[in-house]
Amino acid sequence: MTPDKAPTLMSAPVAPLLDRLFAEADVATSPAVSNLAPEELQRLVGSRADYVQFYGLAKDLWLPVSRETGTLLYMLARALRAQHIVEFGTSFGISTIHLAAALRDNGGGNVITTEFEPSKVVRARRHVEEAGLTDLVEIREGDALRTLAANLPETIDLVLLDGAKPLYPDILALLESRLRPGAMIVADNADYSPDYLARVRSPAAGYLSLPFDGDVELSVKLG
Repeated sequence: MTPDKAPTLMSAPVAPLLDRLFAEADVATSPAVSNLAPEELQRLVGSRADYVQFYGLAKDLWLPVSRETGTLLYMLARALRAQHIVEFGTSFGISTIHLAAALRDNGGGNVITTEFEPSKVVRARRHVEEAGLTDLVEIREGDALRTLAANLPETIDLVLLDGAKPLYPDILALLESRLRPGAMIVADNADYSPDYLARVRSPAAGYLSLPFDGDVELSVKLG
């Protein structure tokens, strides 16, 4: 990005597109989810056995990162001069657009992201295309335990975890050997994954980790 050019995140077509997508996300509803008792909702979100059921019920909900977390993702990717980013949980593509916008301003790279709800994949691809960022994004459709098990870059600079919360430790295990020293991991709604928090907060695990903006966990790979 040249000094006199506005950042991709703050320019058309990305900035107005994100305004529109966040507005659409704010009004999206799912009777199947809203009719769940609070205790049942909590159980499904955190259940390793039933998370597929929850995300099937929530297929019409966007479940995006917050605007603040989106900005954080862009800032981290720029500060790291990231080229290789992996995202778990594309949903409708809001976070993917933030990450790809940073790669555009870094001079290029690749976001590998994954989503198992086919209707969301279609919408996410459309939104990334509207943002003019298709050349920077690879969306893999299916279970992330399979789609992220192979064909990854040798080194990963930044990871966003924002899919099924009980799978956070498993996804970290798939990616861990490729995380470069100084790589950052952003885990959204991390409070729903106590096993993940225990892992990254363990002094022996090789991370420095702390909560950010409520239930976002920000971790850096040491050594």
